[in-house]
Amino acid sequence: MDDKFLCGMLLGVIGGAVLATNSAKARQMVKDGQAQVKQKVEEFGKEQEKKSKNSD
Repeated sequence: MDDKFLCGMLLGVIGGAVLATNSAKARQMVKDGQAQVKQKVEEFGKEQEKKSKNSD
């Protein structure tokens, strides 16, 4: 039973990955998400830099 579950789960993950890579909408969502994360990381870095300058 565990082997069947594991095989099914693996096939589902692979199938989902194939569908996501072939979908332009999914790729765009991933790109948008990455851009948002990069922006937040940059903002956080700037805030930390200001805090460290103020504490000096």
